[in-house]
Amino acid sequence: MRVAVLGAGAIGAYVGAALCRSGADVHLIARGAHLAALRAHGVRVLSPRGDFSAHPHATDDPSTIGPVDYVFLGLKAHSYASAGPLLAPLLGPQTALVAGQNGIPWWYFHRLPGPYEGHRIEAVDPDGETSAVMAPERAIGCVVYPATVIKSPGVIQHLEGTRFSIGEPDGTVSQRCRWFSEAMIAGGLKCPVEPRLRDDIWIKLMGNASLNPISALTRATMVEICESAGTRRVVELMMEEILDIAARVGSTPEISIARRLDGAQRVGHHKTSMLQDLEAGKQLELDAVVAAVVEMADITGAPAPTLRTVHAATDLLARTMAKRAPIIPTPAPA
Repeated sequence: MRVAVLGAGAIGAYVGAALCRSGADVHLIARGAHLAALRAHGVRVLSPRGDFSAHPHATDDPSTIGPVDYVFLGLKAHSYASAGPLLAPLLGPQTALVAGQNGIPWWYFHRLPGPYEGHRIEAVDPDGETSAVMAPERAIGCVVYPATVIKSPGVIQHLEGTRFSIGEPDGTVSQRCRWFSEAMIAGGLKCPVEPRLRDDIWIKLMGNASLNPISALTRATMVEICESAGTRRVVELMMEEILDIAARVGSTPEISIARRLDGAQRVGHHKTSMLQDLEAGKQLELDAVVAAVVEMADITGAPAPTLRTVHAATDLLARTMAKRAPIIPTPAPA
């Protein structure tokens, strides 16, 4: 199995190292000091489950790799539409794209039976630009649960979680999903193939679409948001609205708001990825995580007043931030 990791940041390099341990032929695409360290020393993973090292091929030039069986996308979702030149050399007739992104994916309504089948979500596929680069037929959905950070170039600190849920947009359990799952499991990760992967997307989104923007607006950690009665209530209202939108497009996540909040609170004084991006001067991951959910409220007729208010405030924050200082590109998800 040949796998390329496009955007070998904290999550991408962690996945690449695990797949390398399973015996897959892995190629990491990175840049800068991180790439130099990967080339010189491979990937070093520091984990409470045990440290390990792997030595996959690393490059900044995908044309030296050629077509692969799978491309794991470790890019932020807002980078997808512009990733065509990097992605093109990796694509063969059967290459699958495993999209390890936060939020609503560009393929969401692809092969989803119902009134919205085939609908394009402008927030994540503006004018079809993402689909033109990444055909939905190639997509394997992926919900990323682990938390990782780049401790230093080439060194990945694994904080918690090993689960990467994957699934086909049409809900089938395909052979390509089985093969990828087996390789991930052989590398020491959990990788269930979920026929209803969209339910997993909404479970994670309940936290991402509420806690992330609130953290950016307040500069508070997850436990601080949950322990403050006022912000906790705002997050509860947002989660209620998110579940309403999910139900209107046919998803019924099997998790309560109380349980989802308790899980977030147990994470402790952890800064969300959006707050980390804000503090680093990077582009905020609003389109897939918040704007796409608001757009789905529009098309389904969901009121979502709290979600809309928080989105408006966070969107203004992102725009004023962009005017005051250049945005630093974000090559990989947190």
